[in-house]
Amino acid sequence: MAKYLLLKHYRGAPAAVNDVPMDQWTPEEISAHVQYMNDFAARLEKTGEFVDSQALAPEGTWVRYDGEGRPPVTDGPFAETKDLIAGWMMIDVDGYERAVELAGELSAAPGAGGKPIHEWLEVRPFLGCRPTITE
Repeated sequence: MAKYLLLKHYRGAPAAVNDVPMDQWTPEEISAHVQYMNDFAARLEKTGEFVDSQALAPEGTWVRYDGEGRPPVTDGPFAETKDLIAGWMMIDVDGYERAVELAGELSAAPGAGGKPIHEWLEVRPFLGCRPTITE
């Protein structure tokens, strides 16, 4: 088994097909999206492929060490940057092909109008898990 992160981005990926920002969705559309994500995770729990998932707020802070006896330096992140992560799901699957298959399915979560988002998800292996890509 190999662990992967499926990363959802607020920005930075190519535009989704149903590219309406979530802050413009109705409460029912948001509920349907969250339900899809929960149902997807529950199904993966049954197969033993689900590890964990979390949604992230757009606010956050970059922190770095600034030397002995000095307080940490903080900055951003800034909502206008392209690398803002919306959330993630950690999966433990047989290999890269299965991770891609699941990311493709997760990409179909409903959005505005109840239509699939077709959003781009980033599939990242944990260090030490070298994907075998067959094309």
